[in-house]
Amino acid sequence: QVHLVESGGGLVQAGGSLRLSCVASVSIFSINTMGWYRQAPGKLRELVATITSGSTNYADSVKGRFTISRDSAENTVYLQMNSLKPEDTAVYYCNANARANFTTNVFNFWGQGTQVTVSS
Repeated sequence: QVHLVESGGGLVQAGGSLRLSCVASVSIFSINTMGWYRQAPGKLRELVATITSGSTNYADSVKGRFTISRDSAENTVYLQMNSLKPEDTAVYYCNANARANFTTNVFNFWGQGTQVTVSS
């Protein structure tokens, strides 16, 4: 199993910064990709950023403002969010794409989410 726990959300003024963390507890799985998604009220969940073996991918809306990083030894992924805007307000979810050891079966795991609110 892969258990994900996010932290670091909160309330910040526009232009401010927050850093989200996600710690993965892993058993009999190997994590391939970790990432962050977000869901605003009334909207679908959307990709924010992903990281795989050092290669990163960002949504256009956050490029240049957000930075994803990963400590593989600690199974932790971070999202540094700078120059926050009110439209960044959402619940942010950590995601891990992981393969069950000794198989080719791949699964997606999600954290419980952490609220980020940006006031104008």
